[in-house]
Amino acid sequence: MSEEGIIAGAMKKVFLAGVGAVAVTADKSEEIFNDLVEKGASTVEHGKSMNEELKHNAKERAEERKARAREAGTSDNPIRDLNAILAGMTAEQLDALKGKINEAEAKVKNAASDTKADEKADAADDSLFDEDRKDS
Repeated sequence: MSEEGIIAGAMKKVFLAGVGAVAVTADKSEEIFNDLVEKGASTVEHGKSMNEELKHNAKERAEERKARAREAGTSDNPIRDLNAILAGMTAEQLDALKGKINEAEAKVKNAASDTKADEKADAADDSLFDEDRKDS
């Protein structure tokens, strides 16, 4: 075989190897693509089922909370409960409640003013001690 024949044979092999590489790459690419599509679809389905499960669980918890509130004689809305209680009270009961509220407010105000008075007294004591130190 001549040198040209050897070169031509080698070039033919290189060309065929390139064509084979393209074919293998195309086959593998298609296989990988199909795997990715399948895994993506599976992930989406899994996400949908998890979302449905979460919605179902949330609905169950809400229903359980409402059932407990009904059993306790209250609703899940304390403002509505309070309004219902107030609506059922007599004028005398409302006056008594107002008195209790006024007493509670007075206690809170007294506690706040006592705290302020204590803070002022502490500040005055501190300033006296500061003056004593300056004089020494």
